[in-house]
Amino acid sequence: MSINYEELVGLKSLGQTYSYGQRDVMLYALGIGMGADPTNEQELAFVNEISARPRPLKVVPTFASVAAGFAEPGDMKLNSLALDGERDITFHNLLPTAAHGVADSFVTGVYDKGKGNGAVISYETVLKDSRAEPLATLVTSYFAPHDGGFGGLSIAQPKPHQIPTRSPDRTIDICTRPDQGLIYRLCGDRHPLHSDPDYARRAGFPKPILHGLCTYGISCRGILSTYADYDPSAIKRHAARFSAPVYPGDTVTLDIWKDDNVISFEARVKARGVKVIKNGITVLG
Repeated sequence: MSINYEELVGLKSLGQTYSYGQRDVMLYALGIGMGADPTNEQELAFVNEISARPRPLKVVPTFASVAAGFAEPGDMKLNSLALDGERDITFHNLLPTAAHGVADSFVTGVYDKGKGNGAVISYETVLKDSRAEPLATLVTSYFAPHDGGFGGLSIAQPKPHQIPTRSPDRTIDICTRPDQGLIYRLCGDRHPLHSDPDYARRAGFPKPILHGLCTYGISCRGILSTYADYDPSAIKRHAARFSAPVYPGDTVTLDIWKDDNVISFEARVKARGVKVIKNGITVLG
């Protein structure tokens, strides 16, 4: 059964309620590896709300990616499991350490890559607080490998951010734990691909893979620790394309370029010779 283009392009779900608290905020920070060094005071500010000298608990900006759980426009009625291809979050206000709000989701683009080449579906989710003030706008792109050729628009997708051709201005290594996926899954995504060895093997992987959104959060952690000076309010946008999976225990190498307030980045796992994130951009403000 092929995609119903008219139905899919008009899909939306408004007023989805969500809530979270300090525990969720700290669990997310632990899920992307913060606090691995328990003496790092800058990272402890994201994972520990109690200290001898009073300081506010901080929220990693990309917590927005899990704050409203699986807020989506609705059932897309795809013929295949959709793969998470991109995430692009614009931050309108600093995320509070606890919130009750609503999320509005709506499809913004459906791209037909042709029969045998799949389809790409993009949608936006706007997170609002209890006063209906926007906190963040999330743009998600899914790739449905078996849903192309439905007769939809074949226009090109928006071009991704281009990485500078010069050598990186900074390169940092971020280690992941062998149990990283087991921690991160407690943030909401409990798909067995990230936790069950037998399921992962049946899916064609030698072992469970790390959540793409965990890798996305790790890349934000890398920018926070370098050019943002651990200040969440400094990050106004964070976007990336997922190009290959990370396995828990991998060391992620982040290559970073700075041009005024625009940070470009890509991520790779040197031990396996693979690039795991492409076309990354962070806008500082």
